[in-house]
This record gives sequence, C-alpha cells and structure tokens, in this order.
Amino acid sequence: MSSKLKFKPVQTPLSDVRGKVAFITGGSSGIGLGLGKVLSAAGMKVVFTYLNEKHRDSALAQFPGGNPGVHAIRLNTTDREGMVRAADEAERVFGNVHLLVNNAGVGLPALLSKVSWEDWDWGMDVNVNGVFNGVRTFLPRMQKHGEGGHIMVTSSAAGLVAGALGLYVTTKFAVVGMFEALRVELAGTNIGVSIFCPGLVRTQIFDAERNRPESHARKAAPPTPPPLSHDGPPVDLMGPAMDPIEAAEYVLAGIRHNDLYIFSHPEFKPMAAERSALLLDSFSRKPVPRERALVSGFLRPDIYESEAAKKKAGRKPKAKAKAKAKARPKARAKSRARHR
Repeated sequence: MSSKLKFKPVQTPLSDVRGKVAFITGGSSGIGLGLGKVLSAAGMKVVFTYLNEKHRDSALAQFPGGNPGVHAIRLNTTDREGMVRAADEAERVFGNVHLLVNNAGVGLPALLSKVSWEDWDWGMDVNVNGVFNGVRTFLPRMQKHGEGGHIMVTSSAAGLVAGALGLYVTTKFAVVGMFEALRVELAGTNIGVSIFCPGLVRTQIFDAERNRPESHARKAAPPTPPPLSHDGPPVDLMGPAMDPIEAAEYVLAGIRHNDLYIFSHPEFKPMAAERSALLLDSFSRKPVPRERALVSGFLRPDIYESEAAKKKAGRKPKAKAKAKAKARPKARAKSRARHR
C-alpha cells in the first residue's frame, strides 16, 4: 500500500526549452555569455544585458552570424525602472519571457574589517538588490502569461562555505536564502527556481572596477585581495578555472530538471560536508517540548524533502540500468555453460 506524498512534487516547466525566451543579466561576458550561447544552441531566443558596448559587440560576434534570436539591452540591474523598460523591450522583440537568469554581479575582494561604505553599498546593490529587481519585475509577468517559466540566480561556492572575502560571501549567502524562500513560495506551480553555486569559472569577476558607477565612486584606494599563498608564488586563479560553456551546460541541465541546487564544482563538496556536519552537531540535545515541536512543524518547508525525493527517483532508473548491465555477462556465461 503506497503512502500519500506529504510534499508538493517538483514540476519541470522548462524541460523543453526550444522556442522559449531567456533574459540574462550580465550576459556580455563570462558565465552569462556562456549560458547565452548554450541556451541559443538549445533553441531558445536570448536577450542579454550589458554595460559596456565593447563587450556587447564582442558577445554578439560569438553567436552564429545573422542570428535573429539574440538581442542585447543596456541595463544597470540596480535601476528598477530600467529593469521594467528592459522587460518591456524583451517582450516587444520576442514575446513572453520564460527564463530569467539573474547573473549580473560584482566580485569585490573586500574584507569585512576593511570594506569601505561605497564598496559595501555597491556590492549589496548589484549582488542582492539587482537580483531582487529582476525577480520582482519578471515573476508577475510569468505568472500572468501562465506558459511556465523558471528563475535562477548565479550565487557561488562562496554562498555555501565562507571565505575571507566577507562582502562577496555576504551577498552570495543572501541570494541563496532569497531563492530558497522563493522556491518555497512557488512550490507546486509551473515556475521553477534554481540556485547556481559555481567554483572558479574563467570570467572577469575580479575586474569589477571597469563597471563602477558614479553613484558608488571610490573615495579611497581599492581593496587588496588577501594573499592565497603565504609561503610560495602567487596562485593563478583563472588558469585552472572551468570554461564558461562547461559551466553553462550544468546550468541548462539543472533548469530542465528544475533542480533547486546546481553545483558544478565537486571540489567544494568536502567543505560543504564539514559545514553541514558542524551545523547538525551544534544543535541542542535537549528534548523539544511537544507544543513547540507542533508549532515548529508548521514552519517546516518541504522543498528539501521534495527535492531529495526527486533526486532519489532519478537515480533509480540509473541503478536498474547498471544492475542489468552487470547481470548480462553472468547470464551469457550461464548460457554458454549450459550449451557445453
């Protein structure tokens, strides 16, 4: 006798992306450009935003010549009215938007003990407020057209395990929480939510100064990143970094399956495991009063349980296929033995 699921099953509204429309912030370089190229190759119409015209032209040149399914819009994601205008333009050019990729971000190498007010405000404005501006602008439109959609954010492995760059870590942890809450809110609907937490990808993430606006003009010297190696030569971060196209392939697969988390860099798994183990070990071991346990039960989100169930169900066919593959040689061996 099967028990009834207590949680809402995970929907996959963009399992087929062909003919759908994607809107990518910060799409003229790095992960955003890689994702634009991968989504375009998968059959999507792509709108990407840019700040620098040189980067826009370079990005457009990397799509197939004369591609009518790519459109670029100049946008500062902290500009709320500008975000609305960009959404209107995207709809005029391609119609309803089905995928919002909140990718624009700044990587300021600032320690919390030394970060300037200007850097703090800029980092929070772009990496947190800019993301919310996208959600607040596009989500009601997706709900209105009812064709299914997906909203994702590029966070970072720094949104899972903390490092020394406190400003960046703060913003990346913030959007993980924002999008988990959004996943709770949209559970069971035809709008998916994903959080992409990559490690090192070959981008210009540490060259944020090229896009610094006058509103956050620096009044002091730029922050110096803490040394990655205290007793050896400088570490080349971008040398072994993942190619943006490879990172984008992970994202596309995650969107198609409506994965809550998209983790492309397994080298961070041991650190995440250490943090998770420490969190669990830090809870009080005292019994929970019955009344408090009942109240807390109403606050429990089901996104973790439903996502775990989805992943478990997805692993079963693979396990069965492996078992069949292993059984075949044994069956053939028995057959040969019988015919000797």
